[in-house]
Amino acid sequence: MKLKFTKMHGLGNDFVVLDGIHQSFDLNQQQIRFLADRHFGIGCDQILLVEKAQGSADFRYRIFNADGGEVEQCGNGARCFVRYVHDHALTRKQEIQIETLGGVISPKLEVNGAVTVNMGKPIFEPRDIPFVADRRALIYNLTLDDGEVEISALSMGNPHAVRIVEDIDAAPVTTEGAKIEVHPRFPRKVNVGYMQIMDRDRVRLRVFERGAGETLACGTGACAAVVAGIARDLLDKQVVVSTRGGDLTIVWKGENEPVLMTGPAVTVFEGEINL
Repeated sequence: MKLKFTKMHGLGNDFVVLDGIHQSFDLNQQQIRFLADRHFGIGCDQILLVEKAQGSADFRYRIFNADGGEVEQCGNGARCFVRYVHDHALTRKQEIQIETLGGVISPKLEVNGAVTVNMGKPIFEPRDIPFVADRRALIYNLTLDDGEVEISALSMGNPHAVRIVEDIDAAPVTTEGAKIEVHPRFPRKVNVGYMQIMDRDRVRLRVFERGAGETLACGTGACAAVVAGIARDLLDKQVVVSTRGGDLTIVWKGENEPVLMTGPAVTVFEGEINL
């Protein structure tokens, strides 16, 4: 089976994008892991699948992590998605609606080439994240094998735990992050963000993503971190998030308002691979 693909990235968070509208295929987990493998396959953090919408939206958007598991949402991927459907003449709309497992999102291609994504409203209720807790809170104590840590827990269509740290470079992202990812209080696992607050309008962020490990950038992770910081009155309503791959701008006006994320989306190359 031959597959045409496009390699893209959003701030170094990289993707293999597949057109499921003009190609017919059904990938299993082993094939997804092969495509994502950086030595034997193409190499990426996630596989993005463009499909026809099942409802009234313009497209359906499916996301598979490098380990082969399907997930609900990916913000950097959403920006690449809208760039892809424009570059491949699948739509002429500047703003489109996309169905995801985490709900409908609305990315918009800006005049300067950046992409703004309406990521929807953040979710705080523990049962909807999902997160095991008696009641909603701004801060939760999470017990690990070497002690307790403080987190904020919320969903941006996918679950996130946010840790505030003094020094992002010294944060235990790959060690502690891996433990929190599979913590039993997160029944669907969790993305773990480590945020250093530089000022009320600027933060630094590293994210350990479910099924992928630490990535150079995480769009939903940036949204979750800023929302957690605003909810705790540590940040203003518009924040620049500096990741290892570059900067995102996140805007959240408060409870019951959607989160807006703006950043770049880049096509690296196109090709064909034989599975």
